[in-house]
Amino acid sequence: MSLDAVLARIDTDLDRSVERLMTLLRIPSISTDPAHAADCREAAEWLAGELEDLGFDAAVRPTPGRPMVVAHGAGDGPHVLFYGHYDVQPVDPLDLWDTPPFEPELQEVDGVKVIRARGASDDKGQLMTFIEAVRAWKAETGAVPARITIFLEGEEESGSPSLIPFLEENAQELTADIALICDTGLFADRVPAITTRLRGLLGEEITITGPRIDLHSGHYGGMAMNPNRVMTKILGGLHDENGRVQVPGFYDDVEEPSEELLADWASLDFSVEEFLGSVGLKDLAGEKGRTPLELNWSRPTAEINGISGGYAGAGFKTVLPSKCTSKVSFRLVANQDPLKLRESFRAWVTAQVPADCKVEFHPHGAGPASSFDTGHPAFAATREALSDEWGQEAVYIGAGGSIPVAGYFKSILGMDSVLAGFAKDSDAIHSPNEKYDLESYHKGIRSWARVLGKLG
Repeated sequence: MSLDAVLARIDTDLDRSVERLMTLLRIPSISTDPAHAADCREAAEWLAGELEDLGFDAAVRPTPGRPMVVAHGAGDGPHVLFYGHYDVQPVDPLDLWDTPPFEPELQEVDGVKVIRARGASDDKGQLMTFIEAVRAWKAETGAVPARITIFLEGEEESGSPSLIPFLEENAQELTADIALICDTGLFADRVPAITTRLRGLLGEEITITGPRIDLHSGHYGGMAMNPNRVMTKILGGLHDENGRVQVPGFYDDVEEPSEELLADWASLDFSVEEFLGSVGLKDLAGEKGRTPLELNWSRPTAEINGISGGYAGAGFKTVLPSKCTSKVSFRLVANQDPLKLRESFRAWVTAQVPADCKVEFHPHGAGPASSFDTGHPAFAATREALSDEWGQEAVYIGAGGSIPVAGYFKSILGMDSVLAGFAKDSDAIHSPNEKYDLESYHKGIRSWARVLGKLG
């Protein structure tokens, strides 16, 4: 059977496969930092070169920001579009890394082998699982049981400013029967999962300005309005005592999940004590009366991500600051319109700013939530393939985070996405000491090989 031979090839070639990943991980492709523009270009060219070696018609495509990689391969069967991103998050704070972030190492932690480097899990290790699966099919059989287009982005970690125009300009070229996205994770460490819903994201930066300069708190305190006081009062009223967001109309378009879906989630082995305990917490926050997975997968949120105003250095400085700035993000669920909510939030804030102060807003992205039709045959094929590889039934789950490209594939290209990944909660993505389990990499390659076999 050809699949058995392909899987055996993956096992035999694992060491070389890991070394290829290490080569990609050594490239510091930080998209948000202009100083690393050349590194992003290098990563894109390296990936295009690898795909050309596998017989793809691959090209590095320019954008106003970081380049895209688009590759087309010949093959029979359904046309699939595989998406990943080669850019990575900044590494700060560097002093918290145990090893240099762009000098990847294979380490053993509590008996588990891990690949340690920035981008190991998010998303270089994940995208390479698919490329290596294609490599094994080509090496063993000379062909791949599907017609594959590969689309690799270079700005995912910096808000994807070039993505929508690129998709619109190249819609006909990139549209396929189904999209495959490997930027998600396992459920409960070794349970394979397919993510069928993603929350959207809305970001706002607020600046409240009072006096034209910082003021002496002895001379002006009690008489002059303090922007810090205004900001904290507004943000303090963002939630009520039951955890519900107080922005007018926030819940108007929120749909309740079906009883069947809630029952499926209730059957999953999820421990809120372990989940929160791993980060030093124990009490469930958020809306009262909701289950933990419901809060994470089907309810919208508002979170204060940062506040700055006045003096926060060493020692003490008694000032009333001229300005206070905060950053607030909203995770949105299906049917919520991020642009509509932005206007509502701005109006709500503005109405609470006293006449002696002024408020300014700066947007930081607005992407809708996504949900996918599991009736497409690719979902059943992927579920069966993952279950076969991991020895446990793959589960359909939601995700608390956002992968805007999946929504754009739906709205611009008109196709659903199968999101299957092999990351773990312990991978520390976006944090110091990011890692990707060697098992996740190995079985991830085998998983995609099986998926391709099922699709074909």
